[in-house]
Amino acid sequence: MNILFAVQGTGNGHVSRAREILPYLQQHGTVSLLISGTQVDVGAAMPVKHRHHGMGFVFGSQGGVDMAKTIRQLRPWTFIKDIRQLPLHQYDIIINDFEPLTAYAAKAQGRKVYGLSHQSAFSSMLVPRPSYKRDFFAEWLFRHYAPCTQATAFHFKRYDHFIETPVIRAEIRNLTPVQGDHVTVYLPAYADDLLIRHLTKLSDIRWELFSKHSKAAYLYKNVQVKPINNQDYLLSLESCVGLLTGGGFEAPAEALFLGKKVFMVPMSNQFEQHCNAIAALDHGAAMALQIDYQFIDQLNGWLKQVQNQKVDFPDHTEQLIQKAVVTASKW
Repeated sequence: MNILFAVQGTGNGHVSRAREILPYLQQHGTVSLLISGTQVDVGAAMPVKHRHHGMGFVFGSQGGVDMAKTIRQLRPWTFIKDIRQLPLHQYDIIINDFEPLTAYAAKAQGRKVYGLSHQSAFSSMLVPRPSYKRDFFAEWLFRHYAPCTQATAFHFKRYDHFIETPVIRAEIRNLTPVQGDHVTVYLPAYADDLLIRHLTKLSDIRWELFSKHSKAAYLYKNVQVKPINNQDYLLSLESCVGLLTGGGFEAPAEALFLGKKVFMVPMSNQFEQHCNAIAALDHGAAMALQIDYQFIDQLNGWLKQVQNQKVDFPDHTEQLIQKAVVTASKW
């Protein structure tokens, strides 16, 4: 069986999950990996057969999406050309993690797609949304950005019948978490100097900041800045007091699984991230809407809280992939 596995390359969470899913897919046939998008930092560490520019947003440095860069990097004619030329006839089934190019190529070529993504969860109105923020365009995007025939979605809880708990990669499950003396920081939408300016105010805390903006490690007072590296990040997360991160899904899910405290700062114009942060509150996470004059007091209050209890996210990846392949092979 020839399987196409299409993965969104905006952010690192999709690729991290793909690394966990790929070996289980390979048990069912020959898998070709497609990645589209331009914002991956951790590296696929997998053979990529199809690499495309795709369609996605660009992180800014002030806590949101850089709309000017996002618009400049759009290549609509390339996207349309790729849709027409993608050789889906070579594949028996198509598995898609919120990747738009393959989704629309499948619609154009009359093929069905099985979705495996966090974003698919938002087709259910049972998934938490923030009371302070509504975004009709984002709700539209959830349904139309990468449409699929059927999906298994992932979230912090099983809010609906097709939603499962997160895929926690084996690298995380194999860690032996201990409570050290530092906080791991991953806030790619903020500039290093902005974060350092705030974090140095809590001088009794050691911060390990994983930076999207720096290519070399350096120490500034009590803030250790490191380029994004998967192995370094795992070691930091294993022994941290807690994780200070954005409003993504995989990073807080992994920290909660390890029993780490989580503080989330969702990107200002990313509705999905605000939804994620609201949902994570039920697992003991804290959040701030922005990094402003109140941020240090909020962060200090969080640091004084007791350590989180580990959240039980069962290891069900093999069963979910079996379900996806069996379902898609019947189409």
